Amino acid sequence: MPELMFALIAAAAAWLWHDAMRARERTLAACRRACREMGAQLLDETVVLDRLRLGRDGQGHLAIDRRYRFEFSLDGHERRHGWIRLTGSDIVLLQMDHPDGPTLLS
Repeated sequence: MPELMFALIAAAAAWLWHDAMRARERTLAACRRACREMGAQLLDETVVLDRLRLGRDGQGHLAIDRRYRFEFSLDGHERRHGWIRLTGSDIVLLQMDHPDGPTLLS
């Protein structure tokens, strides 16, 4: 019985880790695309998990809600901030702090 419980916990942990890596890769690809479209450079080529909680997806189902932050530059010198939010596997919002005002992509 303890072996079965351990196996279930290990399987759940492996699934959560795999889901987190898949979400991060999807987020990073969306940030790269948004920076490319804006003519900006994604700094450090990375996104950082900022918030993790349970939320509801577009159909009202319970899903993991993640918010990542990233930094980009328009001129190669000044760092600017951006945020991207995923609910489940759907990108809900991408915000980039542009000098002319925040840019929202959804």
